[in-house]
Amino acid sequence: MPELPEVETIRRSLEDKIKGKTFTGIEIFLEKILKGIDAGEFDEKLKGKKITGISRRGKYLIIQLSGGLVMVVHLRMTGQLLYCSAEQERVKHTHVIFHLSDKYDLRFVDQRQFGKVQFLPAKDLENLSSLKNLGVEPLSDDFTREFFKKGLRNRRVKIKPLLLEQEFIAGIGNIYADEALFRARVNPEKVAANLSPREASMLFNAIREVLIEGIDNKGTSIKDYIDGDGNKGSNQNNLRVYGRDRQPCTKCGTEIQRVVIRGRSAHYCPKCQKI
Repeated sequence: MPELPEVETIRRSLEDKIKGKTFTGIEIFLEKILKGIDAGEFDEKLKGKKITGISRRGKYLIIQLSGGLVMVVHLRMTGQLLYCSAEQERVKHTHVIFHLSDKYDLRFVDQRQFGKVQFLPAKDLENLSSLKNLGVEPLSDDFTREFFKKGLRNRRVKIKPLLLEQEFIAGIGNIYADEALFRARVNPEKVAANLSPREASMLFNAIREVLIEGIDNKGTSIKDYIDGDGNKGSNQNNLRVYGRDRQPCTKCGTEIQRVVIRGRSAHYCPKCQKI
């Protein structure tokens, strides 16, 4: 699933290309991708709207439109949002094609069909169920060391699944949680409330570091992720534990282990990340 660095990379790759363009038509091949609106109404309301900006909240892309409207895109497991020539051949699993005024398309591709596209007034955005309960943005000024430490207090849950809770911190998924825990030398099964002040501080720094590094490397491309131009990222070359079970730790040579915690995998070094 695209996480914060991947979604932010997509946003950046699309911003200059689509901002100021107008939707001239929409082709919908799989209506269930649309949320809360049928294909006919979606086409009618979107056609002629100008794109005034594109932002991100957690793992969601928010496309601002003229007329006080927004389009919210959630890529889920395998979603892709691609800017390409209208003449380019339509690839398999293309479910929506947005025709733009520059003779290019914005295409929503999703193999697993879990992604969603939603259309609503901008004034209702803060009350949207999928967004209103999202936690702090980890690269924002609101995410401070003290905020993070306070959030760990009295949390009698293991730290790995806590980092995945979007209501706690928005945008972190399996990849960057594993990488941050490794850098902070924190075991993924350690109870959050039991982290020492030093561990909490190291983890705070590590979260920001791995996310910034992921953005700088234009995302992690392991399976389906590509940016808005169709290019893969390179952050997979820098992963130190995620997906490396049974391989030697890059620091100590100990074999990386994989465990399942609350239904989600966690990769860690048993020597560098002792309980």
